[in-house]
Amino acid sequence: MKKTYIARQAIFDRNLNTIGYELFFRDSSVNEFPEVDQDIASSKLIIQNHIQSDIQTLCMGKLAFINFTESNLIHKFPLMFDKNLIIIELIGHKKPSQNLVKIVKYYHEHGYKIALTEYDLASHWDVLFPYIDIVKVNIEEINTKRLIPSVSRMKPFNIRLIAERVETKNQQQTLAEVGFNYFQGYFYHQTEIIEGQTLTTLKVMMLQLLTETANDTLNFERISHIISQDVNLTIGLLKMVNNVSTGSNVEIDCLKQAATYLGEEKLRQFIAILALSNLTSHKADEICKQSLITARMMQSLCNENNFTPVYEFSFITGLLSSIEFILSMPIAEIIKTMPLAAPIEKALMSYDGLLGDLLKLTTAFISDNNENNHQLMNAHGLTEEVLQQEFLNACEWYQTLEIKN
Repeated sequence: MKKTYIARQAIFDRNLNTIGYELFFRDSSVNEFPEVDQDIASSKLIIQNHIQSDIQTLCMGKLAFINFTESNLIHKFPLMFDKNLIIIELIGHKKPSQNLVKIVKYYHEHGYKIALTEYDLASHWDVLFPYIDIVKVNIEEINTKRLIPSVSRMKPFNIRLIAERVETKNQQQTLAEVGFNYFQGYFYHQTEIIEGQTLTTLKVMMLQLLTETANDTLNFERISHIISQDVNLTIGLLKMVNNVSTGSNVEIDCLKQAATYLGEEKLRQFIAILALSNLTSHKADEICKQSLITARMMQSLCNENNFTPVYEFSFITGLLSSIEFILSMPIAEIIKTMPLAAPIEKALMSYDGLLGDLLKLTTAFISDNNENNHQLMNAHGLTEEVLQQEFLNACEWYQTLEIKN
């Protein structure tokens, strides 16, 4: 486990109602932008907000303003988010290239709202006006009186203005008269650090996944197999399916189904984001190790006994069996972010159903808590000897994964 840090600053309307938060990447509790490439910073921010966390919770139901470089846009990273939850902030541009105009138009046509940052009043930005929704102006760098001609040119496109670096109440009144709709700065809200935790990702699996994505046609069977060996990747994949399935009723009962549901393009994006953000570790977390052994043991116990009907759910249920400890969140909250089949949800939430019996029986045995397990064993025709052998088999299987401790 390692800590993650995200900074956020509120953006207000003229009545001081919060309309959203700009999110910033941080690599420590020090509240300043680290010396890191903007592409990598954006990718890490996506990991920490989208895959490992809940952006709606982080932004308290308001819009999330997220910086995207041209490279991020080309790789379609914004498509990882629901278009109703984010504002795409364009960064890293001195002037609009033909390629940038084409990209911005693409996101506009797909329903995303776009904010032009680093605006310097130059007329060459006018070409973007038909496709953007917001212009952000750093009032420490631009005399707002010089902004009036630009505001006139924006008016036909209903573009809203955000004033950045607002420090006093008097500034707000003057800025509102010029035409600003929203305000951001230390006068309203100092940038605050939100601390969380992210899971480790095993380097060997990242290399395997990157190798797979280099192929012209993705092998969903192979990719789902690799992902199934790491709890972090499993969680990320399920969260991504949840995000892209907004408005539809999707129940996932195996990782191959999740990978296939995403399709080649989004699956490649998922892996590219993980690689670019350098989310790697030299060490397998003990909890993840136990989850893998639980998953394998549950799957094996489904081969020749009462649990055969839940075979297809068994591995992913075992893999998620320690999810509360890994994410330090209540299982009820975690379940909301994952499109799981009903038997899996019931098993994880309250050990309900046949799958719940299998999970309870397996986890109790692994944690050496067999005192109250005999009734379940008898009900399903199992003995301690059988469970012991399956546990040893699962441990041997784990060793074959070549995960270095």
